[in-house]
Amino acid sequence: MTPDVVVVGAGIVGAACAYHLSRAGLRVTVLERGAVAGGTSGSGEGNLLVSDKEPGPELALAMRSNALWLALGEEVGGFELEPKGGVMVASSAAAMSGLASLALNQGAYGVTARLLSEPDLRELEPHLAPGFAGGAFYPQDMQVQPMLATANLLVRSGATVHCGVEVTGLRRAGGRVTAVETASGDAISTPVVVNAAGTWAGSVFASAGVRLPIAPRRGFILVTEPLPPLIRHKVQDTEYLANVASDDAGLQASAVVEGTAAGTILIGSTRERVGFDRTFSLPALRLLAANALRLFPALAGVSAMRAYRGFRPYSPDHLPVIGADPQVAGLWHACGHEGAGIGLAPATGELITALVTGAQPAVDPAPFAPARFAAPPPDGN
Repeated sequence: MTPDVVVVGAGIVGAACAYHLSRAGLRVTVLERGAVAGGTSGSGEGNLLVSDKEPGPELALAMRSNALWLALGEEVGGFELEPKGGVMVASSAAAMSGLASLALNQGAYGVTARLLSEPDLRELEPHLAPGFAGGAFYPQDMQVQPMLATANLLVRSGATVHCGVEVTGLRRAGGRVTAVETASGDAISTPVVVNAAGTWAGSVFASAGVRLPIAPRRGFILVTEPLPPLIRHKVQDTEYLANVASDDAGLQASAVVEGTAAGTILIGSTRERVGFDRTFSLPALRLLAANALRLFPALAGVSAMRAYRGFRPYSPDHLPVIGADPQVAGLWHACGHEGAGIGLAPATGELITALVTGAQPAVDPAPFAPARFAAPPPDGN
């Protein structure tokens, strides 16, 4: 039976799109070149953050997604949703002033933030290093196990999922999509295609003349040996905010430290644009360890059990790309979330579904439209 929609990519964004499209009554097929959650979705910490979003369209999308994640925890479950909250720490009075201003402006979007003195910080995180100027507690920050979340959303969606199938192009008639082409030479007929191919989203339909400025941005995570309870929340410093918003291609590192239910400590984060270079970088790992010790000296002497890396799908304006392709009718994009894809996935799937079906979107889609990257017309036209 011909699917109503083919979703390209079985990461968390593709899974969320499949889930919402199926709930809208559409027959959905998901095609994945590798394994479920085998790319970016399986290489992150599972962050569901509102704390790191500047006031604007991404924060509005994050708040909608936050509500949807809570609902999915009830409806789907099985993915270790932890509403443990996040703590942002400021190392100087100037950083604290900026954090206070950010928290105030985020409040207009429904974000709850409580400003913290140093004694407040110590009460929330007893093992935190002394000397910080203060911080803020964000109770709406959460965490999931991203691979479980992806798999469970796909199962509950009822979509047909094919792994090991690489999509290589599109077929069109009268300017509209009629099928997707695969590396095996097969074509799967469909009138609607959703591009949720993560870091490959910018090139997957290059043969059809589709171009998006999505590039990989590499990141590393250290994982410690299991420990007794030590860190209660996701703890990050204000430098993380600057690194998320930076356009610098070079290595950047900021402290993000959190415990897991298994007792291990996850230590991030780094960012650098080095293409798809999968080489392990000792300088990056040393920066992660040093930043973690600056926050939690009690980690000195703790062994790192492993390290892993992945590639965030970087968009030049740091906003996801969600909506209709400006040139190919029937092609929709859901990509470019960089490090926020886990958190923003449910609202992205909901938004794509509303746009495809003509329903009223819960979030204004205009800031995310792929048309913002379309080449301007030549002079005189």
